Amino acid sequence: MPILGIETSCDETAVAVYDGARGLLAHALHSQIALHAQYGGVVPELASRDHVGRINPLIRQVLGEAGLQPAQLSGVAYTAGPGLVGALMVGGAVASGIAAAHGLPLVPVHHMEGHLLAPMLEPDPPKFPFVALLVSGGHTLLVAVRGIGQYEILGESLDDAVGEAFDKTAKMLGLPYPGGPHLARLALQGRPGRFRFPRPMTDRPGLDFSFSGLKTAVLTALPKDASEQDKADLAHAFQEAVTETLAIKCARAIEHTGFAGLVVAGGVGANQRLRERLGEYARRQNVALHFPRQAFCTDNAAMIAYVGWARRAEGRAGAQRLIARSRWPLTELQPA
Repeated sequence: MPILGIETSCDETAVAVYDGARGLLAHALHSQIALHAQYGGVVPELASRDHVGRINPLIRQVLGEAGLQPAQLSGVAYTAGPGLVGALMVGGAVASGIAAAHGLPLVPVHHMEGHLLAPMLEPDPPKFPFVALLVSGGHTLLVAVRGIGQYEILGESLDDAVGEAFDKTAKMLGLPYPGGPHLARLALQGRPGRFRFPRPMTDRPGLDFSFSGLKTAVLTALPKDASEQDKADLAHAFQEAVTETLAIKCARAIEHTGFAGLVVAGGVGANQRLRERLGEYARRQNVALHFPRQAFCTDNAAMIAYVGWARRAEGRAGAQRLIARSRWPLTELQPA
């Protein structure tokens, strides 16, 4: 039951084929980082145009690597939202065309559901129920996951997403786009203890987050003529504050739900310091901790193909029309 997955929600063009019996058969991705770097962020129109030129060659490549013809597929899944509408429309239109041409079901997939379930692609997947920490450039969520489509938001950021806070802080420090990974590397050179920033909203009950104040704290502490060591020390202190805050909230969520598993997904899930902190917590509390592999933390089509397959396997009918939603609350999804 192989299914084609297409991801074009932002600045990666990605294609994959997943089969329930054989697992992930092939996947490929083209990143637009170099295209957008000169602008310091994603330019939506350029992203859409680049998707148009990249997507069909990637589909041919992935189907060739999987040894499949389009007619051998059981469906076509694509990211329907949330994301940049123009970019979503490119992937959706191509998916719709393939589905119509070969009489295949069309399966719209929620991008964040893809991230939530990305660890299912690993050899030792998590077992339901579990708590998921979803951390990316646009989202910071703690979610109780009881099954496919059974999601309860436990907490979320009241302002900046954690990935956004990383990128904006990196920009203050004069680091290249995308800033988050550069800040994490710079933090390795930082001296512990020189700066200390607050762990926002950890001194009160609840599972919500706030990261905008951390950016202000870094800006206030940044010397006028900051040296490279100053910047490294600030990066270290900022990363420590963010990762400790996330770890504290994850521990609260586990205590609140009583679940024995924790999944961390999304681009910031690749951060090594966050992995270390949560690994220490999981070992102490005997919590099963799951991360997707590094390649599947950021946007990719393997997770989209998996969700499409899972939804089809549970009997979900194909969509009747193309869907592209820039905003799409996770809680609107229906159980499988």
